Amino acid sequence: MRRIGLAFLTALFGGAVAIGGYKLIENNTSAKMGIEDKQKVYFTNNPVSVSSTGEVDFVQAAAAVTPGVVHIQTTYGGTQPESQGEEGGGSGDPMEEMFRDFFGSPRGGNAERQPTMASGSGVIVSPDGYIITNNHVVEKASKIEVILTDNRSYEAKVIGRDPNTDLALIKVAATGLPVVKLGNSDNVQVGEWVLAVGYPLTLQTTVTAGIVSAKGRSIGILNEQNQEQGQRYGNRQSQEPRTNSAIESFIQTDAAINRGNSGGALVNTRGELIGINAAIASQTGYYAGYGFAIPVNLAKKIMDDFIKFGTVKRGFVGVTFMPLDASVSKKLNIKEISGLLVTTVVEGGGAAAVGIKKGDILTNINGNKIMAGSDLQERVARLRPGDKVQLGYLREGKERLASVTLKGESELKVAKNTKSASEIYNTLGASFSPVSAAQKQRYRIAGGLVVTGVRQEGLFNSYGIERGTIITSINEKPITKVDDIDGALAVSKNNMLRINGISPDGSRVMMTFPLAD
Repeated sequence: MRRIGLAFLTALFGGAVAIGGYKLIENNTSAKMGIEDKQKVYFTNNPVSVSSTGEVDFVQAAAAVTPGVVHIQTTYGGTQPESQGEEGGGSGDPMEEMFRDFFGSPRGGNAERQPTMASGSGVIVSPDGYIITNNHVVEKASKIEVILTDNRSYEAKVIGRDPNTDLALIKVAATGLPVVKLGNSDNVQVGEWVLAVGYPLTLQTTVTAGIVSAKGRSIGILNEQNQEQGQRYGNRQSQEPRTNSAIESFIQTDAAINRGNSGGALVNTRGELIGINAAIASQTGYYAGYGFAIPVNLAKKIMDDFIKFGTVKRGFVGVTFMPLDASVSKKLNIKEISGLLVTTVVEGGGAAAVGIKKGDILTNINGNKIMAGSDLQERVARLRPGDKVQLGYLREGKERLASVTLKGESELKVAKNTKSASEIYNTLGASFSPVSAAQKQRYRIAGGLVVTGVRQEGLFNSYGIERGTIITSINEKPITKVDDIDGALAVSKNNMLRINGISPDGSRVMMTFPLAD
């Protein structure tokens, strides 16, 4: 009997050691997992079956998703200057006052100011507390509170923020949380039904339905420091300059989205996350039929970069380009009316290494047709330095294919800028005048400069910036008068010139090219 008891105790002890060791290994392994791997483990142990056959029925998808979409309330420790933070103060510009209210700025006129508060939405992507949201929802917040649908509340910390995609990853100290399953945004089709889930207009969890209206939309909202160019919702505008080119390839939907939905989920009828709601196009700041979501395939990469590296690792092809259409091609006497015309090949970049030249036309990436700049940028943004992409391009009418190794920004060799700001300004080869009141109203801008003349030997002419183009920012600095140009050129990062504006036909202009010697 004593032997049996001893054997039992030995087995019990051995089992406890084995389980403890397994748990230790499991915890260490889990800490190094990417979000998709965490989800595979979660949904293997917690299978979810959402049917989308037969009649369109959103009940199952809504039930599966809503527990994993959270309300984010942010607090900002300092008070805002009257021109930025309070309705009724400042310049008296009705657009400015509407914008303050749109971003949740406190009311009260001359009342004593309190810490600013705002709100948005977020999506739980792992049971151990990782939550994806928009950068503009949590940017500069002194406190971030996450509230679940069952009213549990947690304070969150920021794992990483990326202004260039308007994504942020935050984390709460909790386990066993409900998770929204990641889908595949590449499989999204125009016309398919989708649901938008979030916390609009200070309401509780709200689900709206619509269809995918378009894919690969670039609306210029991430490139403009002046937020009167378009409408965001759920937080205040950022005053920090962007140091890298923004990446926009939005999924457009007509599912009703309003302020407060920012950072919430766009899901398909199977309850899979296909996008993070990020922007609306509206004259009033409220739903007007157009909403925009960041594709989840891009979000997956950004989240994993935050977890593995603490920052976003970006690879670059090493070219600047101009999108082609019938009008542009006619002016340039080019036969092709789609693709991207290479305007510069950066020395030391991946494109230069495989022989891509100025004047080549990029037609596809990894077998996917390129119709706009966003088609290339979003695909490349999912990758890291050292990864390869297959680029199809045309040269003298002949199809060519190249395997391009992406380079990090630090690896690119651009012409070293040793000139003063005024000397650089002269090389732009352009003259300017302020925008008119009519242009401000037409394009909903606070200011800018109109290109009134272009010299043949200048940079503007080299990169196809035409007379009549409105320049709204250079190197992410707003441009409202000629004196602003020198200051904007002086803050050039990595010897690159970034210009945002509006072309003579009213379309957005976003160009990046190296400074010349």
